Amino acid sequence: MSQVETQNGMGPMPRQIPYIIINEICERFSFYGMRNVLTPFLISTLLLFMPVAERAGEAKHVFHSFVIGVYFFPLLGGWLADRFFGKYNTVFWLSLIYCAGHACLAYFENNLNGFYLGLFLIAFGSGGIKPLVSSFVGDQFDHSNKGRAKLVYDMFYWSINLGSFAATVLIPILLRDFGPAVAFGVPGVLMFIATMVFRLGKKKYVHVAPAAPNPDSFTRVARTALLTAAPGQARPGLSVARLGLAGAVACLLMTPQWGFVIAACSALVLLLAFGGAGTAMQLERARGAHPDEAVEGVRAVLRILIVFALVTPFFSLFDQKASTWVVQAGAMEKPAWFLPAQMQALNPLLVMLLIPFNNLLLYPLLGRLGMQATALRRMTAGVGFSALAWVVIGAIQMTMDGGTPMSIVWQILPYVLLTMGEVLVSATGLEFAYSQAPVSMKGSIMSFWLLSTTVGNLWVLIVNASVKNDAVTAYIQGTGFSVTAFQMFFFAAFAGVAMLAFGAYARRYPMVDNYRGLPAGAALATP
Repeated sequence: MSQVETQNGMGPMPRQIPYIIINEICERFSFYGMRNVLTPFLISTLLLFMPVAERAGEAKHVFHSFVIGVYFFPLLGGWLADRFFGKYNTVFWLSLIYCAGHACLAYFENNLNGFYLGLFLIAFGSGGIKPLVSSFVGDQFDHSNKGRAKLVYDMFYWSINLGSFAATVLIPILLRDFGPAVAFGVPGVLMFIATMVFRLGKKKYVHVAPAAPNPDSFTRVARTALLTAAPGQARPGLSVARLGLAGAVACLLMTPQWGFVIAACSALVLLLAFGGAGTAMQLERARGAHPDEAVEGVRAVLRILIVFALVTPFFSLFDQKASTWVVQAGAMEKPAWFLPAQMQALNPLLVMLLIPFNNLLLYPLLGRLGMQATALRRMTAGVGFSALAWVVIGAIQMTMDGGTPMSIVWQILPYVLLTMGEVLVSATGLEFAYSQAPVSMKGSIMSFWLLSTTVGNLWVLIVNASVKNDAVTAYIQGTGFSVTAFQMFFFAAFAGVAMLAFGAYARRYPMVDNYRGLPAGAALATP
């Protein structure tokens, strides 16, 4: 490797990267393998003690509660790694907990409490390592070979979809032909292999030590802003934050009626919403106690949080492809050898096709037509595509409710629309979050981005719980729709409203460029 290549950041590829890539392929296989058969397994096996009419609803509740946990625990995993154990140790030990969760699923196939324990352990392990592995990849590069990082991250993303595709095709067959012990055991074996492969590279990895507590972190600046009293002025921001705290306590008190997951997540949403609003009202009071850069960083995070809040309806639609859509697929006509859960394999396959299509054809074509595909425009369109997908899926459900048999082939169109939405929202959202967050706040932003999926699944739980109310059920019956079709069109409308609000906010959002090596705050093109 020449000195010029090293100076240009194109030095040798780190030798340890293959260990991480193989780990990611196996881990994603294990996760999507169990995740994508979870709903049909619950309906067909574990929830047989419930009335038939209630099984699908309860299965969806369990599935989305699990997803909420997966996207909540990154906060804990990131904190443990950054403050105490470092990325490698945290990933390794949480991976062992992850393996234990898979073992519980395989062993307790007929034991409700044991199976739910397994789901908790997987949510804890998978969620805990989620924000760490990708950043651990970045730790392996320095200035001499940073130009190779993009290739590795492309490989990393493809490994996710490769593992997902393979698992989605294979695991439903194992569930049908060999039973749940094998169907959940094989992903557990793959997760154990992933953990051991990751460990084999230990002596080759670059290990970044945990950082000391940051006195100018997001939470410390927000706390200063809320608690600082200005002479002759009240603290309206603190009052707003306290109102959110009171609302959060009220939500927790509703746990017996709502269930812990809905109550706890609703409390978290109120704390973030009212705490963020209160902080924005008094943010200038943190100046002096903290550097201007830290104060402006918090301001940037608060603006980004509004974007994340407006995109949560997308995740409420997207994650239901593994619950609501699988239930619908089970009632559709299909070949005897084809299983409903296998339809989800379309998603990673389409992702691998649509990303190059968009980057090589669609975006350049739009540019030649004078329409720049900026990050916020792509995300706005992505939410819109998800709404269209649910209009189509709702129309299919209405036709089936009317007694007309439908082939599972009809689900291809909504899958294409929803996956286009995923590519435009999820992949772009990561780019947007990284570019907008100041260097000192990038960790906070990535945690909040993952939390947007938690909130999206919260909306699903709330809607599913509301249709159990007699008054709501009576209203739906009066519309002439089935409960399932009504919910589908409701979610389509939910995303449609979110798209309009997102687009309106995007026009006013002050885009900045916080990539390394460019001036912080440099203006970009209008979103």
